[in-house]
Amino acid sequence: MRVLVLVSGGGTNLQAIIDAVADGTITNTEIVGVISNNHGVYSLERAKKAGIKNEVISPKDFPDRSSFNKAFLAKLDEYKPDLIVLAGFLVVIPEMVIDKYEGKIINIHPSLIPSFCGTGYYGLKVHKAALERGVKVSGATVHFVDAGTDTGPIILQKAVYIEEGDTPEILQKRIMEQAEWKILPQAIDLIANGKVVYKKTGDMRN
Repeated sequence: MRVLVLVSGGGTNLQAIIDAVADGTITNTEIVGVISNNHGVYSLERAKKAGIKNEVISPKDFPDRSSFNKAFLAKLDEYKPDLIVLAGFLVVIPEMVIDKYEGKIINIHPSLIPSFCGTGYYGLKVHKAALERGVKVSGATVHFVDAGTDTGPIILQKAVYIEEGDTPEILQKRIMEQAEWKILPQAIDLIANGKVVYKKTGDMRN
């Protein structure tokens, strides 16, 4: 399975995928490329170190969003991906991309959807909201991407307990280590081996 990973920042989830392919946790899979919307981010260095083709395509480099959307889709097409993984990619995916790659895009979100998700919930904002609400358990979710925000079918979830004295930063790190870096590679492996198939509703497990 040809996997294309989209990133915006440091790329810790990207590293988890790279390591899982290398150690055989993810099977039948090749990472064919890494694309970022930001220049100079460490995720590009991670890809380079792993010998993976990497490049930047940013909305800032285009006169308008329509021009970017067309160029973005054309760039994705170049890689002929079987699966597109959003590993901390903070760009709204154009509708034309979702239409063309329906059932072939997955995202990792740092909460137990449907809690603390949707428009405006990303990065530390998710963990801040969870702590302010006083929940006892948070976690992470891997889901297919559809036209909504964090509304696509759920593939995997993992719960993480909130502890006394947690800050958004501490909680973010624990959820990454205990949930995100585990279930994202697991989801990719399930898809690569035909154990999860995309359906708009209902159970996706074969």
